[in-house]
Amino acid sequence: MAAASGERSGEGQRQGGKAMNKQSAERVWRLIKDLPLAAILLLLPVTVCGLLGQFFIPHDPGAIDPSKALRPPSWLIGAGWSHLFGTDYLGRDVFSRVIMGAQASLLVSFVGVGLAGLFGITLGLLSAYFRSWVDTVVVMLIDIQRSMPAILLALLLSAALGSSGLGSVVIVVAIIYWTHYAMVVRGETLSVKQRDYVVMARVLGATNKRILAKHIFPNVIDSALVVASLQLGSAIMLEAMLSFLGMGVQPPAVAWGKMIAESRLYIATAWWLPTFPGIALVITVLGANLFGDWLRDRLDPKLRQV
Repeated sequence: MAAASGERSGEGQRQGGKAMNKQSAERVWRLIKDLPLAAILLLLPVTVCGLLGQFFIPHDPGAIDPSKALRPPSWLIGAGWSHLFGTDYLGRDVFSRVIMGAQASLLVSFVGVGLAGLFGITLGLLSAYFRSWVDTVVVMLIDIQRSMPAILLALLLSAALGSSGLGSVVIVVAIIYWTHYAMVVRGETLSVKQRDYVVMARVLGATNKRILAKHIFPNVIDSALVVASLQLGSAIMLEAMLSFLGMGVQPPAVAWGKMIAESRLYIATAWWLPTFPGIALVITVLGANLFGDWLRDRLDPKLRQV
């Protein structure tokens, strides 16, 4: 009888384990189906190139060989895979340069947008929570900056910073985009600070620092993440525009916008020079925008499904 009871207990445990495994598998499958597969497929190769590109590039992206200048893609002329995307007017390998250009785009977009978020979220929280002169100054700064065209302000800032390279472009991106965070976070904070649990925390003697960190910030971070995801694509475009105009990334660093600018004189005879960095730019911006739309649908309370 004890043996039968033990067998039933073991069978119940096995069935319970199978049920838990099935539920876990279903949760994983739902998570996979919910992922933005199009955005992942577009951004994955760009991310790999940006992080690990220096380990598998076939040629030195800065190596000059005039004897190989303006060679078309090797697969078009039956020359194997020596220069997959051809060479530029100095004989540099376009494929290697496209790969290394991903580093500049990813660095500028992520670091610049991150700094903009840090600055904008902080000012948005402080201005909405404390109001008085802090709010007046922050709102005035937002209005002044947003009254100027972004590209004009970016050019002015780049000229003032000296166009010294990636560092200056990161600073420009941070200055251009902090206002978006500040506006969104300020509006969210003005609403959250009036809720009952915040008022009760203040009555119970909670400090302003604790209220901001424990009760307000967790309720506005989702909106800030949505803003960040939607700004990645535009930050990449801004970096490409500055590099195209000669105010962004400087040689020997490689940037897609700079590659397109250098190929303007050869478009009629060497179509591959602007085409491949242009395609890389389109793929990256499209993937970033698709990911931003997906994240907005998941985190924006106005769009979140109940």
